[in-house]
Amino acid sequence: MDEFKSAITDFLKKETKLESIELEVPPNPEMGDYAFPCFMLAKGWKKSPNDIAQELSGKFKSNDLVSSVKVIGPYLNFFINKLRITESAITQVLKQKNKYGSSGIGKGKKILVEHTSINPNASPHVGRARNAIIGDSIVRILKFQGYKVDTHYFVNDVGKQIAMLVLGAEGKKNVSFGDLLKIYIDINKKIEENPELEKRVLELLNELEKNDKDVKKKFEKIVRTCVEGQVKILSELGIKYDSFDYESKYLWSRKTDEALKRLEKTGKLFIDGFNRWVLDQKGYGLGMKIPILVLTRADGTSLYPLRDIAYNFDKLEKGDSIVVLGEDQKLYQDQIAAVLKELELKPPGVVHYSFILLQEGKMSTRKGNVVLLEDFMKEAVNKATDELRKRYDKLDEKAAKAIAYGAIKYGILKVSPEKNVIFDWKQALSFEGETAPYIQYAYARISSILKKAKKISPKADLSMLKEKEEAELVKLVSSFPEIVGKATTDLRPHLVASYLYTIAQKFNEYYHIHQILKSDEKTKNARLSLITSVRQVIKNGLGLLGIDVLERM
Repeated sequence: MDEFKSAITDFLKKETKLESIELEVPPNPEMGDYAFPCFMLAKGWKKSPNDIAQELSGKFKSNDLVSSVKVIGPYLNFFINKLRITESAITQVLKQKNKYGSSGIGKGKKILVEHTSINPNASPHVGRARNAIIGDSIVRILKFQGYKVDTHYFVNDVGKQIAMLVLGAEGKKNVSFGDLLKIYIDINKKIEENPELEKRVLELLNELEKNDKDVKKKFEKIVRTCVEGQVKILSELGIKYDSFDYESKYLWSRKTDEALKRLEKTGKLFIDGFNRWVLDQKGYGLGMKIPILVLTRADGTSLYPLRDIAYNFDKLEKGDSIVVLGEDQKLYQDQIAAVLKELELKPPGVVHYSFILLQEGKMSTRKGNVVLLEDFMKEAVNKATDELRKRYDKLDEKAAKAIAYGAIKYGILKVSPEKNVIFDWKQALSFEGETAPYIQYAYARISSILKKAKKISPKADLSMLKEKEEAELVKLVSSFPEIVGKATTDLRPHLVASYLYTIAQKFNEYYHIHQILKSDEKTKNARLSLITSVRQVIKNGLGLLGIDVLERM
């Protein structure tokens, strides 16, 4: 659609002398493909918006991209050349195939994406999975656009939660990944009942930071068990990482000390009344009563912010970066960004997301009121297996997983990051409505039609595509690169998810209204070319969400 929009904006820039043109899409396709609101010109031109629209329409000359204009009140509406856009869109899809939708804006560019970074304290719950699923989709979108992406997982292996696990695991032999959640819940309960145990947790952290070998081994064993278990679950969903960055590295290498020295040069680092190193953050509009960032404990051991600052220094050496974080980390991330700006360094791009909620409220690993991602995945596979058994005698385990995992990912990705996902088993695993199985089924249905057709003419007469539903599908196919472009710049995978549901829905409407294989030869060939392009776009779009397609469902 870019060339058509460019033709319109070029005309408007020339006639209005505006540097930037914002086009709107009319609510009804019969009103045009794009509309220009003339209100903004009224004051300068000293004319009514309706008169301005009439004046501009008189200056427009049709061309092979834009066929006509129409004045509707204060709007000048543009109609693009339907045959030209049909030929352009379908030809591009059939030629570019798996690359259709990519503008290549990332070619020759590198970017680091840090996501997931779950505390290594237990099997992840569904709420934690939102970070990994959003992060993975962003990585896929960036790679699709040509970026060389380095995917990182920051492992908090020296924090208080790990110390609690170490304490909780004392006296237990051969602690497995499956044991960790119960140990973590139990030790939290014990500390609540006996606050004195908290001192032992802090002692463990102090001993660790002083490089006590026995304590270090205990931490490493627990962390290794947990990270391996978490990564195994996430890899089942096709989520992979290039690097695991351990916080402990910043202790043993003394990079936290180096970070403090760099911060000293700002003149804003001081020791407070509790004998802690603290950074004054006044002047950054952080909205805090006491705008400070505490970097160490009274005993001199580093806190997470100091280790995170040192980590950010490392990431910056690799170039631009993006980090995916929960909305509860907004203020903290603003504080980290302020630290980097103070040192004249570029903060990472941040994608904040809201939470997945149970019907009764927020999930908490500490309290144990969680739905484990692993259990959810098994339940989804069981549901998909039951659905496939109804359709076929032979069970396809690969297909069941593609449907199940697609349902989980789409149920999370279709919601814009700043909104909560209300966790509903029935809705997430439904095979109808705005779900991945619905979109996958549209792909499978097109595959079945093409298989029956056997032969598709490479020189179809696309002028045979005259129906309203065909024009709507063509417009959607042609808008895919624009949707991917916006999802890339805004780091919003839900735009792709929403688009895919719309095009699957439009295809199903088209399929129920119009004959494809039983139409006359010329019309059939044109329609086969159209649905081939729709099928390709669905495949490309689902790939950006990390969802597999199926030839049969």
